[in-house]
Amino acid sequence: MSWREYQNEIIALAALGIMFFAYIYKYNSVSSSTQEAKKIQRTIEEVKEVAALKKIWADKKTDKRVEALHTLVPTDKIKWQKKSKKLTAKYTDLRANELNKLITKVLNLPVRITFLDVTKRGANYNVELKCKW
Repeated sequence: MSWREYQNEIIALAALGIMFFAYIYKYNSVSSSTQEAKKIQRTIEEVKEVAALKKIWADKKTDKRVEALHTLVPTDKIKWQKKSKKLTAKYTDLRANELNKLITKVLNLPVRITFLDVTKRGANYNVELKCKW
């Protein structure tokens, strides 16, 4: 028995092996390119979101909206300190409905909340809020 007797079978087997490795290469290439396309699409969406947030945060009306927090509850319950684009506010003895209005208003503002502490004292609540925009 010599290899010349099986020459055609060896050539066919080698061709099948090359076809198999070519298929694996093509499959990996296509999956890699789709993953890269998805990654690029996700990056584009993140950039668009950042641009939209910058536009919201650069809004000149944000100061006025933050000032609305000062008028939600009576002034004797507020200790208010605002410096440029930073706010520190302490609300004392808030009822539940006042607390709900305040928290809803704060969460709907385009500000970054750095500190929010809500404590219950009896039937009333105390809130300490620090945010910037």
